[in-house]
Amino acid sequence: MKLWDKGAYLVNGKLVESASGVNQAEAAKKTLAYSILQKHNTSGDDKNLKIKFDKITSHDITYVGIIQTARASGMEKFPLPYVLTNCHNSLCAVGGTINDDDHMFGLTCAQKYGGIYVPPHQAVIHQFAREMLAECGAMILGSDSHTRYGALGTMAIGEGGGELAKQLLSKTYDVAYPGVVAIYLTGKVNPGVGPQDVALAIIKAVFDKGYVKNKVMEFIGPGVDNLSADFRIGVDVMTTETTCLSSIWKTDSKIEEWYATHYRPQAYKEMNPEDGAYYDGAIEINLDEIRPMIALPFHPSCAYTIDEVNANLMDMLEETEKRAKVSFGDKVNFTLKNKVIDGKLYVDQGVIAGCAGGGYENICAAADILKGKDSGNGKFLLDVYPASMPVYKALMENGAFSALVDAGAIVKTAFCGPCFGAGDTPANGALSIRHSTRNFPNREGSKIQNGQLASVALMDARSIAATAANKGFLTAATEVDTEFSGKKYFFDKTIYEKRVYDSKGVAHPEVEIQFGPNIKDWPKMTALTDNLILKVVSEIHDPVTTTDELIPSGETSSFRSNPLGLAEFTLSRKDPAYVGRAKEVRAEEEKRQKNVAFENMSEEIAKAVKTIKTKFPEVSTTNTGIGSTIFAVKPGDGSAREQAASCQRVLGACANIANEYATKRYRSNLINWGMLPFLYKDGDKNLPFANDDYVFLPGVKKMIAEKLPTITAYAIKKDGSIKEFELSVGELTDDERKIILAGCLINFNRAQN
Repeated sequence: MKLWDKGAYLVNGKLVESASGVNQAEAAKKTLAYSILQKHNTSGDDKNLKIKFDKITSHDITYVGIIQTARASGMEKFPLPYVLTNCHNSLCAVGGTINDDDHMFGLTCAQKYGGIYVPPHQAVIHQFAREMLAECGAMILGSDSHTRYGALGTMAIGEGGGELAKQLLSKTYDVAYPGVVAIYLTGKVNPGVGPQDVALAIIKAVFDKGYVKNKVMEFIGPGVDNLSADFRIGVDVMTTETTCLSSIWKTDSKIEEWYATHYRPQAYKEMNPEDGAYYDGAIEINLDEIRPMIALPFHPSCAYTIDEVNANLMDMLEETEKRAKVSFGDKVNFTLKNKVIDGKLYVDQGVIAGCAGGGYENICAAADILKGKDSGNGKFLLDVYPASMPVYKALMENGAFSALVDAGAIVKTAFCGPCFGAGDTPANGALSIRHSTRNFPNREGSKIQNGQLASVALMDARSIAATAANKGFLTAATEVDTEFSGKKYFFDKTIYEKRVYDSKGVAHPEVEIQFGPNIKDWPKMTALTDNLILKVVSEIHDPVTTTDELIPSGETSSFRSNPLGLAEFTLSRKDPAYVGRAKEVRAEEEKRQKNVAFENMSEEIAKAVKTIKTKFPEVSTTNTGIGSTIFAVKPGDGSAREQAASCQRVLGACANIANEYATKRYRSNLINWGMLPFLYKDGDKNLPFANDDYVFLPGVKKMIAEKLPTITAYAIKKDGSIKEFELSVGELTDDERKIILAGCLINFNRAQN
């Protein structure tokens, strides 16, 4: 695999460093990405985009908050096709009625506002979108980070709920034109190598370098022609883990066949970049050289070939233990070395599931490998979740399920739970191998605060099946002599016709929305004041902080529709003291709003303000707000869930301070909830502030309103000293500035209406 250190031109189907007589700026307009983005751009400025999407989609962890935001902002009808799937809170067995209450909210909203409702267990969000929404040249926005349909010619982006609420209010998705990186494929994969293997190899190569961060990955080259549609989809969905903005692939007869199989031939068109297209970077991948991969805990980029791991097992596990120390410190004694038996790595569980692993070809291949074999009666257990009921039915009819069940696998219905810790949580100390999307700390559902810790390694379904056939000992699929059947897929469209509610875009305003007792409105947010006093209530020095660490997935998903209830879990796995500290600060702001003088607040606030007034005597409760902030080196890797930001806001946060933000979507979530996305440029060593210190921001409202590049901030230390330092907020659109000034997206929309 080769990463170019400069841009590249596509000339006569090959990448070259230069093209004589070609204008680079004009050549950059010849990419697929450019043509699709500009088709959906309403700004008239090809550098600063205002995108209107063709369709949007959400699942049952996010759609309640999105619709509540849009309702509070004046929405009366869904102005574009909006699909509400139910694949995350599908298990209505935790928290009483609240999960199915959300489902009934979703159904009645689809009826009232004119949407599409997919009942639980019918399909995971992205498989339904592939089967029923994708179109060549279209754009789809989803409130899930793995919204990726580029293999089908659809540019899709995963964002926080605020961005979907904007689309529901007929507003735009505003973003600077992104860089475009060519992913140039050659060769052909070897039998036993699957899409997860290719994806993990790419993630390993680019993640730490930030090579495609916030860019579009454009898959081209002759190697694409050698991949089936299902294989491309399996690679494409994992591009999220590179931190790219989106992805797009050239299309051909195999994609045409996909659409025809799904009874939507009109959705297909051939798509290729123009000859002479210029790319901001390029990655060359020879598919012949890809080997079965494993991403060891605790990130998809911790990827190695399975052969490499088996050959250097104890060294690899030692590195994993060091990563555990970074994430958990001394809270638990993490080891995987006790999984080594006679020099081989034994795993406890295998899962093939969701938008990445649950595809037809992945499960067929796993069944082919396991046919006539069995996984034994030891600890090892294999669970298989097809991604949709149409896939389920096809596997049932072609005999794949029979082979899997004969081998000891458990076949389940479409559900995303194993991917985010709401299903198949393994035993304490166990290692699970999964063809799913992420293996972040605690992602599998264990609770570090209770002394529980399991871990996940990512693998392709084929090598998971090979490991199952070897009774749980880590095995690459290329080591198993298998004749892959290549069974043709038949899609039964009547499954959805019978069960999915499709309004066909017709709203029925007379329908009453069904609210459950757990569904709550967003609390009131205050506008930005002239000055701001922030208390630092959590200080995180991990190289990257995931959204799972900011707001845990798993069991907390039942509270996603209750902002105050969910906020109680904020940072619970990373900093259990955070919620209490944040609430104390929020209580002081509530006093300010009741006109309580600073000197009559807590002794701590009174002392801090007294220090501040030595330099800024004009500070008063009428011009200076109080809020909390966290510091993190690089927060926001992973999920698009807006609750990673909104839960902080509900608890009174007004900002984050970071060296950089891991993803655009997390930064957008902060902004949409009225929080300042501060950047501190001097790293995380010798910070001018520490946990429990205050930071004073004089003229912060002016900074945002007048587009000032930086602000001079003042750390108010416990000993009464003051340290001066500089913060910036990076690029903000005019609307983003107005949202921050208003206090949140809801306030901004209400003011406009």
